[in-house]
Amino acid sequence: MRNILASFDDFGDNDVIGEAEFQDYRSVYVDLYAEMRRAADVEKEVVNDDLVFEIELVKQVEVGVDYVLMLVEKHRGEAGDGEDKEIPVEIRRAVTSSPSLHNKRDLIEDFVHTVSAFGDVGEQWRAFIEQRRSEELAAIIRDERLREGPAKALVEAALRNGYVPTEGTAITRILPPTSRFRRSAGDDGHDEKKRRVQAALAAYVERFRGLSAMD
Repeated sequence: MRNILASFDDFGDNDVIGEAEFQDYRSVYVDLYAEMRRAADVEKEVVNDDLVFEIELVKQVEVGVDYVLMLVEKHRGEAGDGEDKEIPVEIRRAVTSSPSLHNKRDLIEDFVHTVSAFGDVGEQWRAFIEQRRSEELAAIIRDERLREGPAKALVEAALRNGYVPTEGTAITRILPPTSRFRRSAGDDGHDEKKRRVQAALAAYVERFRGLSAMD
């Protein structure tokens, strides 16, 4: 309803909810949406058939990484130095109210803690994201004992295309050698391992895709 009303010129002067307050409402909405999605994934069924999230409508008014980095540029130097520096409320509101930035919140907050008061914010952001991308992918490869070269190639293609393939042999080619018929204690079966790796890489791609802002 607010999206519809916002299309009328007179609405701006009569809007009883300020932008900061509205962002707070969106933050709660996005958190509930994420919580319900997690619950549905665990239970493998819809939590409440009558509960419909209009998340696409929220995305029409959400902010992106460029806007957040503009706020970082605006506020850096105000909050002191070190890991304990306080994140400005304006940045926290912008991030928490955005569906697309929900799973990137910790990245942005970590960046705010480490950004230098000097130098180009965009360049610092790209270097920070490149390091985190490398570290988190290395952790997946290590934990799942994947073939490093093919795994990195698959992820680079997935970041360009926006998805991790679920069909064909793309995932199978990066898995460590295992028997489809016999497994030792503690080892997953081939299909279970494949599903877990695909889910981990899909979450990784969703987390890091589109973060090379301010290019």
